[in-house]
Amino acid sequence: MKTIAMITARGGSKRIPRKNVLPFCGKPIILYSIQAALESGIFDEVMVSTDDEEIARIAEKAGAKVPFMRSEKTSNDFASTADVIMEVIEEYQKRGEEFAYICCIYPTAPFITAEKLRTAYARLSETDADALIPVVRFSYPPQRALVMRDERLVFNMPEFMLSRSQDLDPWYHDAGQFYFLRTESFLRTGKLMEGEIIPFEVSEMEVQDIDTMTDWELAELKYQRM
Repeated sequence: MKTIAMITARGGSKRIPRKNVLPFCGKPIILYSIQAALESGIFDEVMVSTDDEEIARIAEKAGAKVPFMRSEKTSNDFASTADVIMEVIEEYQKRGEEFAYICCIYPTAPFITAEKLRTAYARLSETDADALIPVVRFSYPPQRALVMRDERLVFNMPEFMLSRSQDLDPWYHDAGQFYFLRTESFLRTGKLMEGEIIPFEVSEMEVQDIDTMTDWELAELKYQRM
């Protein structure tokens, strides 16, 4: 069964201009995703979906393929990751190529390693689940979160006000690194978070949203520690 890795890297980042190719610990950040995918040895195809010529050149030099440029429809601020995945699948289908699994990898996720991708693929392929998604545990119990109402702090879920943290179920959120999908399941729903999903828990020290330059600096510190 064939497997494809697709790295989503449009050129129009607003909050950090040119984010996908900025130097991260000495090299364009997108290279970490490409190299992890190539080194994993589990993909029949490693490609980059982009609308940007510079990103395409960097990707191809690193060993990834850019068989077509992303459409204007999937390059705007309102296009979802699912929209981009669907476009990639359909473009390959036009070329007569089908993949049983697709791994969508974000271009600003330097904590992804070849070993993580191999482990994720093994876990998903050994089950009949629809997807596998990396998640990270909230460091503080969200059940005891505070909110502002009428300029006063109140518990959002007052029933947990006196609960001990260790007695509460851990909650998780999407780590924002990659999505390993069974292609058939995705085509049926057109959604990333649908059906039976396997969690792939990762450490908070290996997760960092990168939306500001402060986020970027924190990510570099975590990466250097890792």
